[in-house]
Amino acid sequence: EKEEETEVKYIRMERRVGKFMRKFTLPADCNVEAISAACQDGVLTVTVPKLPPPEPKKPKTIEVKIG
Repeated sequence: EKEEETEVKYIRMERRVGKFMRKFTLPADCNVEAISAACQDGVLTVTVPKLPPPEPKKPKTIEVKIG
């Protein structure tokens, strides 16, 4: 007895004519001013660059005078 295993693969395609809108939440560490998008051969590529990590704070030195 042979059991055949069939894999079912789904491809999600959105075909629309005219305007297209998609909303999503951006991460907190993204550079909103540098977001870019390009559409080539029917593929929309959105680039969302990250902000550089904040520089660590340097410890503050306080002079204490005893007198």
